[in-house]
Amino acid sequence: MGGVAALAGLLDRAGVIDRRRFHETFDLSWPRILTGLAIMSKSTVDLAMVGWDVGTAAVAGLAFANAYWQVGKFLGIGLAGGTVTLVSQAYGAGKGARASATVAVSLLVTLVIATPLAVAYGVFAPQLVAVLGSEPAPLRHAATYLALVAPALLFEFPNLIASRTYAGVGDTVTPMVIRAGGATLNIAFSATLIFGYGLGVAGAAIGTSLATGIVTLVFAWGLAGRSYGGRGACPVAISRDTLRYEGFAPLTRRLLVVSTPLMARRTAEMLVAFPLVAIAATFGPGVVAAYEVARRVRTLVDSFSWGFSIAASTLVGQRLGAGDEADAEAYALAIIRLSIVVYLVAAACVLVASSWIAGLFVADPAVVAIATPFVAAAALSVIFLGVDGAATGTLRGAGDTSYPFVTSLLGRYVCALPLAALGVVTALGPTALLVALVAETVVPAALNVERVRSNRWKAIGRAHVSAS
Repeated sequence: MGGVAALAGLLDRAGVIDRRRFHETFDLSWPRILTGLAIMSKSTVDLAMVGWDVGTAAVAGLAFANAYWQVGKFLGIGLAGGTVTLVSQAYGAGKGARASATVAVSLLVTLVIATPLAVAYGVFAPQLVAVLGSEPAPLRHAATYLALVAPALLFEFPNLIASRTYAGVGDTVTPMVIRAGGATLNIAFSATLIFGYGLGVAGAAIGTSLATGIVTLVFAWGLAGRSYGGRGACPVAISRDTLRYEGFAPLTRRLLVVSTPLMARRTAEMLVAFPLVAIAATFGPGVVAAYEVARRVRTLVDSFSWGFSIAASTLVGQRLGAGDEADAEAYALAIIRLSIVVYLVAAACVLVASSWIAGLFVADPAVVAIATPFVAAAALSVIFLGVDGAATGTLRGAGDTSYPFVTSLLGRYVCALPLAALGVVTALGPTALLVALVAETVVPAALNVERVRSNRWKAIGRAHVSAS
């Protein structure tokens, strides 16, 4: 760990984050970052394999299907965000029974939300994707993928709850190992089905569903209080005592109060993908493919935010639960500064390699030329996306989840969508989509950082802690 210590010293001397806070942040962040890289890599690799095996139309089709998949998944992420808030606060205050009951309630709510979505996607896939485009080949691939990946939502929701539960009690290593293992299985399944059995888009969808289901089974073992070879048993596991907890109704209400703005925010973030993809479709499958490649690359690079955001939520939530608001603020600002440094370096690397990265997804030189500036725009926008993740993590740790929802709406709908629409009615064309990629992240980042600096979130966190 000499390299980590040297990095901690360098960042401390530069005034980014002091050694103690860096080590605590690093300990929580690195497993989540690796988890994010693994999970995002598998979807990114799926896209690349489909692109090379089937072609540009298949990549465009996955863009259509992915818009629906992301709406479902990000509803689950929003609910899991509420879970980590309540679990970390209860665990930090020494109320293990309440934390365990929160997990049980969260899992029940996931079934209520995920089941109708999975059924709708499976049954109405052709009709759903048809609203986004008109060319038959991309729509055929989109319908196939969406219908076959729909069952994975029933597994992905509890996986998100389980991951955030472990993070809320300060264990990000166990979910890292489980989720990374699942991502590896996913890539192996998809590669076998795509190239070995010639299933193309269907192979990618089936591989995702199979791997996600296996991850759910593994998580269920730990959430039941069992260990994985001597470690990894969840300290707030669900047991018979959990089911006898008094106060499930008010706890459910609190979970929904905290989670609903997060779910609304996440859904709003993803719903804007529908008109944006539809706008891209007016310029042809090549632009749709380029836009989707850029979004996947940005999401992959944003894996750092998986760690920084959850570290901010956990550390801020625990400090607020212990009544130390000054330390909570110090962590919040330090993690934001750390995010800025990390994302500047990551974005520079992607920018330099943008043409090479575009060529990993599509073989057609004409489409590579279209995708290259989109990847460059993604590199710039991910800086602001990363900073926003750290700021939002702080606000989430305090239970201040409504404000980031509003800022997200402003960035996506008031800024990005009108800018993208200009490409249809002016000579800007696809260039407007490049500007929109950046604009949708700048506004939320600026407003949420200002919110953290305002200290209003402390009062909200104080109210949540006193209500616990």
